[in-house]
Amino acid sequence: MEKILRTIKRYIPRRVFLTLAPTYHYLLALSGAVFYRFPSRELTVVAITGTKGKSSTAEILNAILEAAGKKTALAGTIRFKIGDTSKPNLYKMTMPGRFFIQRFLRQAVTAGCKIAIVEMTSEAARQHRHLFIDFDALIFLNISPEHIESHGSFEKYLAAKLKLATALEHSSKPQKILVTNADDKESEKFERAAPSATNVHFALADAEPYSLDHFGFYFTLDGKNIRSHLQGTFNIKNILAAVAYARTLGVTVDQVERGLMALSGIAGRVQKISLPENHPLAKRQLFTVVVDYAHTADSLEKVYGIFKDSRKICVLGNTGGGRDRWKRPEMAKVANDNCWRIILTNEDPYDENPRAIIDEMLPGIISTPHEIIMDRRQAIHKALSIAQPNDTVLITGKGTDPYIMGSRGSKIPWSDATVAREELEKVLSV
Repeated sequence: MEKILRTIKRYIPRRVFLTLAPTYHYLLALSGAVFYRFPSRELTVVAITGTKGKSSTAEILNAILEAAGKKTALAGTIRFKIGDTSKPNLYKMTMPGRFFIQRFLRQAVTAGCKIAIVEMTSEAARQHRHLFIDFDALIFLNISPEHIESHGSFEKYLAAKLKLATALEHSSKPQKILVTNADDKESEKFERAAPSATNVHFALADAEPYSLDHFGFYFTLDGKNIRSHLQGTFNIKNILAAVAYARTLGVTVDQVERGLMALSGIAGRVQKISLPENHPLAKRQLFTVVVDYAHTADSLEKVYGIFKDSRKICVLGNTGGGRDRWKRPEMAKVANDNCWRIILTNEDPYDENPRAIIDEMLPGIISTPHEIIMDRRQAIHKALSIAQPNDTVLITGKGTDPYIMGSRGSKIPWSDATVAREELEKVLSV
């Protein structure tokens, strides 16, 4: 069925297809669910949505549930995991096409998983990829302007997200949970869209008193002081979101603590890069190297804020070709206000001229020394080569993205973490 629909699509003029697109995506979603026998009905399905923090919250929730003895599956931007088997997400999309997610859920059922954690994006909702997945829970983290060119406006972007709350409302599951961020003013709209769900709130104040340091943070849960290796106030919020849902399943504070202690870090999210401890050059690294996915001005500022006491050398890409052009000078301004040196580089130009994208960022850089090195590997090498003891090199924008996307659908295999580690070894060997 999927092959037939895709074949038909190739022979339909683009303008006609855009009119028929909702029906096309609906039929794909339905056929995938029918073919794989509606696997979500045999699982507890937890959907996670928000502009920021989806991947981190998914990984945090997975760690907590595993510590509680539950066999889980996880589908998200970073990886696909079923039980003890995990593989990186190489699709360059958080939630691949409908047949993929239905197949994934069926495999999770076959493997004996009881809970599936699925990241849900606005683009997936717009293309009906969430349809025929019966949710047990939806975790709403936050929302801010994103993908405006794709959706047409912030209101349409929010409307796409709200489709997920509507899907929860219409789910056939008997007990439905909606977890919302009390600190986000849009939470009320999600609550109104799913009135029959049990609403569980979380807010940063729930973690007080909390304290952050260079190695992570402590926060309070039911009067107990709990340590996490993760960094940034935003990760306290992500933990609170995961905990809010986990506790509806009867997970204890001790199990939460065990799960968090087992989670030493999250790939591509404030990920510190270093050589292995037994490497002969490891002790030469006297500065910090970080890879992070930050792709909004707000996210970038929060990541920079973690290292506010350090001199920062910032490798900054762009917002991706053909999307959210308005963010380019804003992100550059955040770098201008927080970094000691800025190195602007190529990221995912798609069909735009990558240098033209950089030129749109330049107005945001007013006073901070900067240079343009279009080759991303060379840009990373330069940042590492000028780092001094106690500096922090921050490589942002891609996180675990597996490709640099170029014109006409071309893609170059890529890993910021791998390249940073390779270039770090070169720099330290000099």
